[in-house]
Amino acid sequence: MELVYNESRVAKPRASFVLKKNTQLLIYKRLKSLRFPDGHASNISRLVNIEDCRLYGMKSHDCHVFMQTLIPLAFRDLLSKGIWDALKEISHFFRDIYSSKLNVEHIERLQTNIIEILCKLEMIFPPLYFDSMEHLPIHLQFEEKAGGPVQYRWMYLFEWLNITVAM
Repeated sequence: MELVYNESRVAKPRASFVLKKNTQLLIYKRLKSLRFPDGHASNISRLVNIEDCRLYGMKSHDCHVFMQTLIPLAFRDLLSKGIWDALKEISHFFRDIYSSKLNVEHIERLQTNIIEILCKLEMIFPPLYFDSMEHLPIHLQFEEKAGGPVQYRWMYLFEWLNITVAM
């Protein structure tokens, strides 16, 4: 990243992963019109605020659906190939780790791939984006081997029960 000096002003170029305002609006408008089959995810269109360009009130399952299926689709043509590939790989990693079938060889391959994926993400995004949770995906394969498929340990059911009991 190179600073550009103009007489009395210093202009810092936009980071490669930052989307322009009109592109952000396009994504949020797409999300606003998005529909899922019953029971797959909540109505994400209710969570979208187009004026603020934000998503509000997402439950953990909505975040998983967004991360595993929507990120690779939503940003495919909007980001550069290197950035999109890294986001696609982390998305596919989480989709594979949360699958209902277990294959030990596949889990061991995921364990080596996650290290490369996290390194790619560290090269793209500044250190401010990462905290101790960055290290968590490295341990998910061990948890998968020890505890079995994640679907039997999900908290979605309990979130849903809290919602229905509160109503």
